[in-house]
Amino acid sequence: MVPPRAWLALFLLAFVYILNFLDRQLLAILAKPIQDDLGVTDGQLGRIGGLYFALFYCVLAIPIGWLADRTNRVRILSLACGLWSAATIACGFAASYPQLAVARMAVGVGEAGGVPPSYAIISDLFPPNRRGTALGIYNLGPPLGQALGVAFGASIAAAYSWRDAFMSLGAIGVLMAGIVYLFVREPERGALDAPPPEQRPGSSPAGFWATCKMFVSRPMLLLVSLACAATQFVTYAMLNFTTLFLMREKGMRLEDVAVYYALLVGLGIGGGIYASGWLIDRLAPRSRRAYALLPAAGLGLAVPFFLLFVHALDWPLAMAFLTVPTVCNYFYLSPSVTLVQQSVRPDQRVLSGALLLLIMNLVGLGLGPTWLGAASDYFRTAYPAHRLEFAFYTLTPFYFVAIGLFLLLARSLGREARSERAR
Repeated sequence: MVPPRAWLALFLLAFVYILNFLDRQLLAILAKPIQDDLGVTDGQLGRIGGLYFALFYCVLAIPIGWLADRTNRVRILSLACGLWSAATIACGFAASYPQLAVARMAVGVGEAGGVPPSYAIISDLFPPNRRGTALGIYNLGPPLGQALGVAFGASIAAAYSWRDAFMSLGAIGVLMAGIVYLFVREPERGALDAPPPEQRPGSSPAGFWATCKMFVSRPMLLLVSLACAATQFVTYAMLNFTTLFLMREKGMRLEDVAVYYALLVGLGIGGGIYASGWLIDRLAPRSRRAYALLPAAGLGLAVPFFLLFVHALDWPLAMAFLTVPTVCNYFYLSPSVTLVQQSVRPDQRVLSGALLLLIMNLVGLGLGPTWLGAASDYFRTAYPAHRLEFAFYTLTPFYFVAIGLFLLLARSLGREARSERAR
């Protein structure tokens, strides 16, 4: 029986994750008014929303994860939320591209302390047979953050300015940092797990390098990280440029974005993440290969509809085709996070989650938007009216890379299962 305080903590952490992703995605949502005001190119938007942000976000997550495995995770999360929210407010005051870039990098510094501690807190609040569902609920943060960012960010920008959107939504995050500090309790590490032989009571916690060595020496953990990285290369590239693509090349207005695209993102990505978390709790006990086969099946279904979305002649038809990729692109997240959290020691969960995020975000978040923005600039001369359309087509091979990696992961999980049965 999961106590009510665990559910309260889960929903507070999920709301912080919503703010995390909302603040992160405001740049993509408000790309066109920012371009009109500051005169930045697609390539500059790709770098500021991808590589520049990811370098700080991913690299700092490692020492923060190591620290959180040894100290109070709730306090670290609260401090991180306050920092990235204050940096979001600073984005609203940026008067030039360099100022905006510095503010966005500061958002990345704060957000580095957001997700890994939350993964570990949730894993210590919920028993193993409920973690997939709990992490599925938590992982609704990205779609709900994106949807609310689209709805409120676009509405505020349409009624006032893009600067007001950054400042008002950042202020909410500062308030939420205080709420987390006051109302979320630090759970006992590993209380709901049977400790492995090397982690009996009284034994010392795993060291930083020991955990890193463990992570990179296990093929299963590396494969799930690389498969997620290839998937996020596609998803982050799409998230950072779909709003601009729909407005500039499909004729969508900011007011339409605030309603229709917001609903699609919230219901589509949220449905995919929650459904995959619910399914994995039921499929994984029968076969651990489900952790890999479920994401692979989702991505395979998404590919043809992604191509139809890019090729569509107007925004209503494009939105209709986008529905399937919006759901299926995110079948990877809950199974992958659950697999990593289930496969490591309780005192290694935050750092292992941070290593997972390092690999998948440095590649996906760092390179995906950067690639797509650079491709759009490349096609600008030859296809000035459709440069983002041709840039979107270049994402197709990465779908197949991700599918292939998840299939390799399924084979690795099958080998591990046979090896355990043979012992």
